Amino acid sequence: MKKVIFLFLLAGIVVLAVFFLADDGKGTTEKNDTFSDCVVNLKKQKARFMKENGITVTLENKSLRAFDYKVTVDDDMKLLLSEKFMEDIMGCSVNVYKSGNVKVNRAGVEIEYLKDDIELCDGEIFIPANDDIKKLGYSYDFSFKDDSVAFTNTDNGNYLPDAYDMRNYGRVSQVRDQGKLGTCWAFASLGALETVTLPGEENIYSVDHMSMNNGYTLDISEGGEHNMSIAYLASWQGPVLDEDDKYGDGVTDKNLKAVKHLEEAIVIKERDDNKVKSAIFKYGGVETSIYLEMPYGSSSSSFYNASTSSYYYNGKEKPNHDIVIVGWNDHYPRKNFSIMPKHDGAFICKNSWGTGFGERGYFYVSYEDVNICSESIVYTRLVENDNYDNIYQTDLLGWVGQMGFSDESAYFANVYTAKKDEVLKAVSFYSTGDDTSFKVFVVTDYKDSDSLNSGRQEVGKGETRYSGYYTVDLKQDIELKKGQKYAVIVSIKTPGSEKPIAIECDAGARTRNLDLKDGEGYISKYGEVWHSAEESQANVCLKAFTDDK
Repeated sequence: MKKVIFLFLLAGIVVLAVFFLADDGKGTTEKNDTFSDCVVNLKKQKARFMKENGITVTLENKSLRAFDYKVTVDDDMKLLLSEKFMEDIMGCSVNVYKSGNVKVNRAGVEIEYLKDDIELCDGEIFIPANDDIKKLGYSYDFSFKDDSVAFTNTDNGNYLPDAYDMRNYGRVSQVRDQGKLGTCWAFASLGALETVTLPGEENIYSVDHMSMNNGYTLDISEGGEHNMSIAYLASWQGPVLDEDDKYGDGVTDKNLKAVKHLEEAIVIKERDDNKVKSAIFKYGGVETSIYLEMPYGSSSSSFYNASTSSYYYNGKEKPNHDIVIVGWNDHYPRKNFSIMPKHDGAFICKNSWGTGFGERGYFYVSYEDVNICSESIVYTRLVENDNYDNIYQTDLLGWVGQMGFSDESAYFANVYTAKKDEVLKAVSFYSTGDDTSFKVFVVTDYKDSDSLNSGRQEVGKGETRYSGYYTVDLKQDIELKKGQKYAVIVSIKTPGSEKPIAIECDAGARTRNLDLKDGEGYISKYGEVWHSAEESQANVCLKAFTDDK
């Protein structure tokens, strides 16, 4: 209906423009100032319409609607591409500098956009799609009539260089030293997280706060893993700045508030070097694990060549140390390793043993190392801490286990009570496998589990390309009154999975803080018959985010 009304108005404007043509008395007409004003006004109205109603985006004739990538226009009807679109879809590395200028890198081509060329909308950067797009391996057809843009790749998707080093682009934070404590997991997690906002914004986050306030009952010397890191960040427990909670003093401040909020983290669950390289190039440092035979940097190992700062392990031990991958070199000589692999090539890795280790804190790990990238984590959306006013959650420990009905599809729900007059804006959950599709529903008048069937309305849907943690903005605001019980529901389909629902559950001594009394969660196979998650000794990992009304 909106489109019909707009087209009617458009026709009216054109008629007025023709009417106001100046007649010279000899049967000819000339454009006067009124005509020019009408054209300008028309463009502005069309631009406003496209901003409000969206633009249909396709790539190689395939719709990208399910992924909700943002493409818009400015007031002059020039096409603008979001940073996320250029990273995820086009395979670009987009670097925002302190000056406000932006450098886009793809397939060895680097283009700089000045601050005045960039537009900001809802905290996201939009870059003009001018002729430079052709240099980046894409062409496009922008249709004003259909409110659509069709992209075509022109270089067979070959966007990764043979070698890439984040240090050369100012995208890596300082090397730090964990000392004798088992905190490599926290250093690796936060080291990867710090790269997300670089080079434009450099923050050093507190390892003490993460390792001592993550909800798990592990001593700071006992080590940890990425699930703990994601849970700590997703629940707004952190990150906090290192200057506010210094490392190694055994003291922490539980009352510190997170200075950023995590909205998305990708988990690459199996070895895939191209996915890892792509993540580094587009998003930032990748957290992963290896087996290091040396307990600390001052010791030696037959697998480590100190003269070339290179490491290659080909034994049977499982990973025992977390690091951050910040680059790669396909041509790194295999002869540099003390035990020679079959082929050249190495990942460039940042360690947490101080600058005295390796190449000022960095070292090279062979592509053929038996453990590296067996599981990899990259943080892809880190935003300001005012993205939402309130968080509702029951899963402080995050993704501990999985639940399902021996089927790749399932429903899960959480019930919450509004603390004041609020507006429901978003939900978050875990995708436990790649290529997951989902739908989000809301029940605004929750009474009992029957309400999950009769009162739900669809407020969002989409797909995730990788497993991980995701935040989904709802397609409409849902108003809530103080004391109102409401439910958020997700239906999910994860190909190949029999237990697609991420849950918080008992996993032994480290999860002694598990609280099954803090929520009301449900699971269902078809969204018809609902079972209490708490009666199954679990909390559903499904958060809700609201703004104060």
